[in-house]
Amino acid sequence: MDTANKSPMEALAEFNRQLLLNVVKPLSRDSPGPGAPEFMQSLTAGVAQDAQRWFDIQNRYYQKQLELWTAFSSQPSDKALSNVVEAEAGDRRFRAPEWQQPYFSFIAQSYLLNARWLNEIVESAQLEPHAKKKLAFFARQYIDSISPANFAWSNPEALKLAAETRGDSLTQGLKNLAGDMDRGLVSMTDESAFEVGRNLAMTPGAVVYENDFMQLIQYRPSTDTVFERPLIMVPPCINKYYILDLQPDNSFVRYAVDAGHIVFMVSWRNMPQSMGKATWDDYLTRGVMPALDVAQAITGSEKVNALGFCVGGTLLSSALAVRRARGAGGVSSLTLLATMLDFFDTGELSVFIDQAYVTKREIDFADGGILPGRELALTFASLRANDLIWQYVVNNYLKGKTPAPFDLLYWNSDSTNLPGSMYSYYIRNMYLENNLCRSGKLKMCDVPVDLRRIDMPAYVLATRDDHIVPWKTAYASGRLLSGKVEFVLAASGHIAGVINSAARNRRNYWLGGKLPKDPDRWLQSAQSQPGSWWTHWSAWLAQHGGDRVPARNLLGTESYPQIEPAPGRYVKEKAPG
Repeated sequence: MDTANKSPMEALAEFNRQLLLNVVKPLSRDSPGPGAPEFMQSLTAGVAQDAQRWFDIQNRYYQKQLELWTAFSSQPSDKALSNVVEAEAGDRRFRAPEWQQPYFSFIAQSYLLNARWLNEIVESAQLEPHAKKKLAFFARQYIDSISPANFAWSNPEALKLAAETRGDSLTQGLKNLAGDMDRGLVSMTDESAFEVGRNLAMTPGAVVYENDFMQLIQYRPSTDTVFERPLIMVPPCINKYYILDLQPDNSFVRYAVDAGHIVFMVSWRNMPQSMGKATWDDYLTRGVMPALDVAQAITGSEKVNALGFCVGGTLLSSALAVRRARGAGGVSSLTLLATMLDFFDTGELSVFIDQAYVTKREIDFADGGILPGRELALTFASLRANDLIWQYVVNNYLKGKTPAPFDLLYWNSDSTNLPGSMYSYYIRNMYLENNLCRSGKLKMCDVPVDLRRIDMPAYVLATRDDHIVPWKTAYASGRLLSGKVEFVLAASGHIAGVINSAARNRRNYWLGGKLPKDPDRWLQSAQSQPGSWWTHWSAWLAQHGGDRVPARNLLGTESYPQIEPAPGRYVKEKAPG
C-alpha cells in the first residue's frame, strides 16, 4: 500500500481499490443477510399481485429522475441546482458546501431518488411481517453502503482535500485503513487517548474475589457513613463493565459510591477458546450467584441490593428466579437497566436471528468455541451503519483524519468474546423462542424458572430511542415481576439514555403510576421530569439500603482478601482480532 511516490490520481485509484477490497466487500460478505438472488426475489415479491402499485412507483421514479436531469442539463455551472428531492431530517451526508456544486448535487439527488425508489419497492412487497422487516433492514444496509459520500471519486469534500494536500489525505487514509484492517474494526475514536485504569474505570477499589468467569470488585467508600446493604452491579457480559465507570464526571459507579452505597461490580472475563463450552448456567453459578454471596459475606448484611444492565439484567433475573425456586432470599431490591425478560419484540436485532441462523450457530459451536467480539461489534454497528460505520469510513479513509477522542466509543470498540455454547442457548431460548418469560418452560441449574417469583421491589428503566432493547419490550419485562415495580422511561438510546450523568443533568425522563398492559396508555399519563434519572433512582434505592453505618476503609475480609487494585486484570484483556 505504498503511495508515497504516487501521483494524487494514482493514490486515488489505489485508495478506491483498497476500500472496495477491505471495507465494502467484507461488510457485504460478513452480513448475515440474504444473498443477491434471495434479495432480488424478495424485493420483487408481490409485483404480480399488485402490478398497478409497481407501475405507479416506477412512473414516479422516472418522472423525478427526468426532472432532475432536465434541471441539471439546463443549469448554469455557476448556479446551485434546485432540489428535486430532499434528504431526510438528520441526514448530514450532503450538507457541506461542496455538495451544492451542480454535478455533485446531481449525484446526491439521484442517489436519494434511488434510495426512495428502493424503499417504496420494499414497502410494497407482499411478505409476512418478519420477512418484510428483514428485507427492509438489508435494503437499508445496501442503500447506506452505496452512498456517493462513501467513495473518494464521488465525494467532493474528499476530492477537494486530496487536491489541497496533493494526495497526502489519501495516503494517510490508506494508512488508517491498513491499521483498521489489522484490528478488524473501523476506528471510531482516538484510542491512544484512553487507557483503562488511567483515565477510564478510575473509581478506587480492589478485586476481592475471582474465578475463571469473573472478578468481583469492591469500591472504596467516599462517605463517612454508608448504607448497610451493599449494591451489586451485574453489567452485560458482551461488553466490558466500565461503561458504568467511565470518567469521574460520568461514572455511574462513582455516583452510587458518593451516594453512600457499598458498591460491588462483576467484571466478566474476556473468554478464551478454552472456555468455549461454558453455558448459561455457568454464568449464573460462577458469576452472578457468587457475586451476591461474596458481597453479603464481606458486608455481613442479611440482604443486598442488585442491579443488572442489558443482558446482565437477564442473567441477574435468571439467578434470582433460581434462588427463589430454591427458597433463598436475601435480595432487598432489584434494578434493571435496559433489560429484556420478555423477548416478544427484540427490535432490529430480530432480523439477524431466525431458525436458520440459530441452527447454524448451534452447529458451529457444537464442540465449543467462542463467538468473536468483533462479530458482535459489527452486528451492533450495522444497526446504525451511517452513524457507526460509514461516517468513520469517510472521515478516517477518504479524508485521512484521526477520529476525536470519545470515551463511550472507546468502550464500544473494546469488544469481548463469548462462549459459543452460552451464546447459542441465549439466542434460541430468549431471542428465537422467548422461553424465559414462560413460567417453568426453562430449567436453569436444575430448577424450573419462574420470573413471577421475583417479588422484591424493582426499578425498571427503559430508554425511549433504544434500538437494542425497545422500551415497550422492557416495559413488558417489568410487568412479569410480582413485586412493586417503579417503571421509568429515559430519553435517548441504549447507552446515552442510561449513562446520563447527574452532574451534567441533561435530557429528561418520564414517571408514571400503575403499569397497564398497553405501554402507550402508560406514556400518555406519565409525567416528564427534567434532567437525569440517576437522582430519582438514588432516592428510590435509599429506601432499600437499610440503616446508615460507619464506613470501613478496609476492603474485603480475611476470607476474601484483596487480590489486586481495581480495575483488575480481566477488564484489560483484549479480544484477539
